[in-house]
Order: sequence, then C-alpha cells, then structure tokens
Amino acid sequence: MTAAPATRPTAGPLSGPGALRFGYGTNGFANHRLGDALAVLADLGYVGVALTLDHDHLDPFAPGLARRVAAISRRLDALGLAVVVETGARYLLDPRHKHAPTLLHDDPARRVEFLRRAVRIGADLGAEAVSFWAGVRPPGVPPGVAADRLVAGCATVCAEAAEAGVPLGFEPEPGMFVEDIAGWWRLREALGAPPGFGITLDIGHCRCLEPMPVPQCVSAVAAHLVNVQIDDMRRGVHEHLEFGTGEIDFPPVLRALADAGYRGLVAVELPRHSHAAPAVAARSLDFLRAAASRGEGR
Repeated sequence: MTAAPATRPTAGPLSGPGALRFGYGTNGFANHRLGDALAVLADLGYVGVALTLDHDHLDPFAPGLARRVAAISRRLDALGLAVVVETGARYLLDPRHKHAPTLLHDDPARRVEFLRRAVRIGADLGAEAVSFWAGVRPPGVPPGVAADRLVAGCATVCAEAAEAGVPLGFEPEPGMFVEDIAGWWRLREALGAPPGFGITLDIGHCRCLEPMPVPQCVSAVAAHLVNVQIDDMRRGVHEHLEFGTGEIDFPPVLRALADAGYRGLVAVELPRHSHAAPAVAARSLDFLRAAASRGEGR
C-alpha cells in the first residue's frame, strides 16, 4: 500500500438536512460478501459506507492486503461510494475475547498494529476518517494506569494518521473507559489537542447516557466532528435499535448536523441486524430521508 491518500469526491456546503450524506455500516451486512454489500447499498441510494475491517470484510491481517485494498478502492469508485474506516470488529484480534486486546491491556501491541494498519488502509481508500475507541478497562488495571496506556496508544495512532493525512475519529462508547463526550474532551487535552484527533459521535449513545439533549451533543462537538454513526436508542440501555423503535426525535438531530455544517457521512449503525440487512437498510434510508425533510421545516 502507498502512503498517499486516494482522492474521492466530497459534498459541497450543506443547505439543510436534505443535503446530509447517508451511509451504512458494513457490520450490519456481516452475512454478505463485502462487494455484494457495497452493491446493495449503492443500489438503495446510500452515498457511503462505514467499513468495519473484519475477517470477511477486508481483513487487515490476511495475505494480499495491498491487492485487496486496491480492488475495494476501485469498487467504491465504480459505485460512487465514500468511505470511513471502522475498527470495532469483535473477535478479529482474539478469537476468545471480545475486542481484546485494547489499548488498555498489558500488551496492546496487536491493537496498536491493527490501528496503524487501519490508518494506512484508510489512506489508500481515500477514507474521510478512521474511527476507534478506548475499550473496557481490564480487571486489575488501575484507572491511572489505563489512562496512561490510552494516551500513549492514541499518541502512536495520531502520529501514524498525521503522516498518512487521515483524520481520526475517537468514539466515546458506553461502558468503555472513555464513554462520553466529557471523557473525549479530557483525552484530547491529555494528548495536547492534536489537530487530526476528532470525534466519532454515535447519535444513539447520546440518548443512552449523555446529560444533554441529543441535538445539543451535536452542537457541543461540531468543530471536531469527523464521523457520525446513527441509530435509535433508549435512555440507559446500550442497544442499537432500528429507527422509530427507540426514544430519539430525529428531525432536530439532523437539523443540528446540518446547522453545524457537518459534511461527513452519517452512517447507520445496526450491527445486530445482518440477518435482514437489505430490508433494514432500505427502511433506514427511507426513515432518514423523511426525518431530514421534516427537519428542514423546523
């Protein structure tokens, strides 16, 4: 793979929620070949994908990586799809322990290498961002030690991303060591506020645990927002739900994204819906387009 990022068209200035760019996460198409998933999403009308690197979806540790990345890049171009790279695969690094190792473990080397590869893949795909998170603090690791390990690991990833010219979106994740926006601000400050260290905001997570209304969450981080995941959710329950089955009022949220001038992908995040992926993806896009239209009138 080369270090120079590919070029991929991006959207012009937003004029309202109807100009938002909707994508879909490939972790919601786990039963599809990646090429087939991309084709289905393009046919439905999505303009981008959030590509989770995983065993069957561009495995970064399998042979022939450069060749496979080049093939996916050509496929994305042919379908007119933008891309962000996600790194939340559950058992890619350890077949027995979900998400292990993280940057907080005693030996984070495999996680660091995975994130460095994700950055290089992102550069070659022309990705708009590479997203990652802290992980759950392992038993027996004191909070101070975990914080030091996280800062050190993030600094390494930031250096790789700066060299590759790829924005990073760090995601606060409920139940993880950094689970909310306040935690992201503290981590950013501890890193020295590097310019390429942005935030991935999951709209459902905002409803799950943030103290402020969801649209205010968007406004609070608008200047640093590089990646948006979207799903429905209920207060206090970390479960990604189809739109309309949780508690979020979406038109004001989409209005807030547009008012913030956000130009990145707004990608549906439904990782437990692969059993009905094409139908769920179709319903999701219809819902978002309708909610965006209602948001324009507010």
